[in-house]
Amino acid sequence: MRVICDNDFSGDPDGLFQLAHHLLSPSVTIPFIVGSHIHVDDFLDGSRTQADNAAARALALIAAMGLSQAPEVLIGVNAVSDIGSSPSALTRRIIAEAERDDTDLPLVYAAGAGLTELAEALRAAPHIAGRMRLAWIGGPEWEETPLPVPSRGSWEYNFHIDIAATQFVFNDSGIEIWQVPRQTYRQVMVSMPELERALEGAGSLGTFLLDALSDVRHRWPDHMGETFILGDNPLVTLTALMSSFEPDTSSSAYVVRPTPMVTADGTYNPRPGARPMRIFNEIDTRLTLADMFAKFARHAA
Repeated sequence: MRVICDNDFSGDPDGLFQLAHHLLSPSVTIPFIVGSHIHVDDFLDGSRTQADNAAARALALIAAMGLSQAPEVLIGVNAVSDIGSSPSALTRRIIAEAERDDTDLPLVYAAGAGLTELAEALRAAPHIAGRMRLAWIGGPEWEETPLPVPSRGSWEYNFHIDIAATQFVFNDSGIEIWQVPRQTYRQVMVSMPELERALEGAGSLGTFLLDALSDVRHRWPDHMGETFILGDNPLVTLTALMSSFEPDTSSSAYVVRPTPMVTADGTYNPRPGARPMRIFNEIDTRLTLADMFAKFARHAA
């Protein structure tokens, strides 16, 4: 399939792991990569150039990987307030990719942060909703689905990046959504000794990712404990790592629900009869992490 990778690469380094994993997955073609913004004055990047910084980090990752060929890296808006009155070049590029008629490969918009750029494309060209699918890491817990850990009762990070964009994609567009909400993406947890051992054998890519992790973890006195959550890697699980004979996400548990109305506080209001969406309750973490570590090691070799 074709996969557009959209993430806040200047924020939590889990997006860098996801991008490297996707770039080393031969069953997907990445038309381009989008560096997107996070929150104004965010604790991980408090600058006014978050999307620029995200794109720069993606390019640095590609350089560390030593790829002879790599997708183009495009820059989103640095803040919601920067959105113009007419479609941007990036918006037009998303629309053009969705409208392509020279390929039969399905298109997935894989977003590990906010939904600003996708929402702008869907506003400008509503018809492309039927030509692509969204795989999104984000959104608060669903009360009726199993919770491996108690709900935090606080706003979910990616939903809160651009609440209006999330509401538009859920409430007003027709795009099919595969959602990995907070209670699920936190399952992709790895211990630091295991992660360090794997990255130490992954060459310059491993060094780059270890440095990115260290930069974030050392901001806290306890270095964030003994584990790290690679919460964006389910984007790879739901695209590149499908089953063989009948391709599907057969090793990750999900339920199908009518797409709800999403309120400004993140509440899911039922909407019977709305278009169906997948809500993933469990991600195959063994497959996800083992595949990533194996691909990193093979690439280094």
